[in-house]
Amino acid sequence: MDNLDYGIIGNCRSAALISKNGSLEWCCLPEFDSSSVFAKILDEEKGGSFEILVDDSYTIDQKYKENTCILVTRFSDGENTFEVHDFMPRYYNEGGGYYTPPEIVRCFKHISGNPKFRVVYNPKLVYALGETESYIKPDFIASLTHAKKFDTVFLYTSFDKEKVLKGEEIALKEAGYFLLSYNEKIIKPDTKKINLLLQRTKVYWLNWTDKVPTYKKFNDQIIRSALTLKLLSYDKSGAVLAAATTSLPETIGEVRNWDYRFCWIRDASMVIKVVSELGHKNVAKRYLQFIIDLIPNKDEKLQIMYGINKEKILTEETLDHLSGYKGSKPVRIGNAAYAQRQNDIYGILMDVIYTQLDKFNTDIENKEELWTITKGIVWIVDNHWEEPDKGIWEFRTEDRHFTFSKILCWVALDRAIKVAKIFGKTHKIDKWGSLEKRIREDIYANAWSEEKQSFTQSYGSQDLDASVLLMESYGFIEAKNPKFVSTVKAIEKELSNEGLLYRYKNKDDFGLPSSSFTICTFWFINSLFKIGEEEKAMAQFEKLLSYGNHLGLFSEDIDFKTKRLLGNFPQAYSHLALIECAINFSKKDSETKLKESFDNKE
Repeated sequence: MDNLDYGIIGNCRSAALISKNGSLEWCCLPEFDSSSVFAKILDEEKGGSFEILVDDSYTIDQKYKENTCILVTRFSDGENTFEVHDFMPRYYNEGGGYYTPPEIVRCFKHISGNPKFRVVYNPKLVYALGETESYIKPDFIASLTHAKKFDTVFLYTSFDKEKVLKGEEIALKEAGYFLLSYNEKIIKPDTKKINLLLQRTKVYWLNWTDKVPTYKKFNDQIIRSALTLKLLSYDKSGAVLAAATTSLPETIGEVRNWDYRFCWIRDASMVIKVVSELGHKNVAKRYLQFIIDLIPNKDEKLQIMYGINKEKILTEETLDHLSGYKGSKPVRIGNAAYAQRQNDIYGILMDVIYTQLDKFNTDIENKEELWTITKGIVWIVDNHWEEPDKGIWEFRTEDRHFTFSKILCWVALDRAIKVAKIFGKTHKIDKWGSLEKRIREDIYANAWSEEKQSFTQSYGSQDLDASVLLMESYGFIEAKNPKFVSTVKAIEKELSNEGLLYRYKNKDDFGLPSSSFTICTFWFINSLFKIGEEEKAMAQFEKLLSYGNHLGLFSEDIDFKTKRLLGNFPQAYSHLALIECAINFSKKDSETKLKESFDNKE
């Protein structure tokens, strides 16, 4: 495959990627950040996969069962047809909580004729660091490794286990299944139980999407993106992952390959804000608890990112035995960026705290803890906002006074003042107001370039950066302010490449970026829309949507020339920005229709 033509399934404990041909090529068990069971996506020979093979007479189509995360792959040669319904079980327990076992179910449905297929079942446990051996037992196929550490998985199936392991042809005459479990089952599954799992999981997802408002435009894309964001949330702790994968490169053959199976405060907070706007406040409540749990001491600084189980040390190492996606080495696990200072995270976190209090004030517990965090954030910003940092794009060398970081320091004060008003803590407002004013004036004095007629990437620089487009959506500047309009036009002129945006064009630690960062293009489209260029924004949005894969999923990056998806996948950042754009277009459409209706009545 030349593109990231994968679907994602998951249950908010872990996830798996399945190719458009039905090949399971990435999965970590028992949790998102565990070592891989299948990693063909990172090494076609060594990585391991779980494939369904048919002869060349079959065509293969794939789609999600509507409004769910159940992936349906259909194999048909016209006369002989079957479907595979892939999912990870998730449903509500009658006793409370959710049933989310570390399991993948592959449910085979006979549609017509006498279809035949073969299976390649080739797990490679612990990142394929050594041999994984599989053995046929009375109830299951056990696969185990002693390489690096001991690990096992168990495959239950209605099909002939010997034919499965040997890759021999299997004739499908009735419904069948595979259930891959990290744990040995106490009660052996059967076709009836598997179907019950499927139906319960389907009902869970249908109920979840039913809470999402219906939008006049782009409703299907909003729902698919919302479901994808939900799949990247981790129930156990409330963390939200940046993506489900590691080391998918920003550019083929280069070294910008990072592990994204962690919770970045910035990414997660942006996701939470969007998902709660879609009516899912429980995800937000769990995330706020995740933050509260991470800040036990009033003087403890926030890291930019944490492990999904609240780990603070995320040591980075390379897996040199893996060749990488399309030969792009190194493959990394862990992420050294956890130690960086990025001053923007405080504003982003304050924004999500304020949004939740504003929307769900009567429903939020832990208000005292949130007020303590608010005061702590203001204290940290007051003491550190004038210092340089690594910025939103995590430059690994020098620190700079990045404009985006300064804007978000302003956001921290602006939202803290609003939170103080909600809690009636008026004694803080004047003191915090003077700091808010100082930061705002500092940005106007140092981030504006008369030469470029734009706010720039960092103080004293002439380089442009797509992240400054967010100054309007965070309320720092009005959309119709001439300086913002001019900034949008300058960024379009300098950073746009056939409608796709560079994050920036100045060289970073690894040279000039050669792919577009998807979220930046969504930010730009949103900015065009806000400054009144609505038709142009809509045309660019529809064009950008066409670059998604066959299921409407997006990764982190898009190649400027080929338009192929690159970078970790699916990317929370990309999908949250897609939702924001789509909602803006839909709201505008509703307002226009309301106005037309009103005018007609006149």
